[in-house]
Amino acid sequence: MIQMLFVLLFGALAIWFAIKVFTTASMMRSALALLFSMTAVGAMFLALQAEFLGVLQIMMMASEMVVMALFMIMFMMNPGGLAAMEMTHQKRLSLTVAVAGGLLAVAAALFGGWQPATEALAAPTGQVRELGMEILERSMMVFETAGVTILVAMIATTVLAIRRRT
Repeated sequence: MIQMLFVLLFGALAIWFAIKVFTTASMMRSALALLFSMTAVGAMFLALQAEFLGVLQIMMMASEMVVMALFMIMFMMNPGGLAAMEMTHQKRLSLTVAVAGGLLAVAAALFGGWQPATEALAAPTGQVRELGMEILERSMMVFETAGVTILVAMIATTVLAIRRRT
């Protein structure tokens, strides 16, 4: 019962901050709202006893949002939102798509044929071992390549954006 209350609380917080992402007039505030929304999703994972995914979600989103906020402060004309600014475009279409998508997701959750996710669940240590083997065997090269590519793109963007002073 307590677990369900925490899942509902963190779910409501995630939705609230997701709405705030699009209703604020500042890119910086939007980035912070997105960080709080994703942190609430990570807390939902923690409440569901998926500790690895919860901590990974929180750590990943915190570092990503810090990098995004730094780049916004460095390169945007109005990072603090002091000037008037509109964060949404095509409001009617956006609202229609959002409501339709939400209703479709609720319908899928309520009326979908949910079977057990697995026949037999391994012990927690076995699950962590299997996840580690999946990441380190087949997917390691993809993750390493993506990480290095993102790092090179960030360095190249910074180098190109800085004016030469001679």
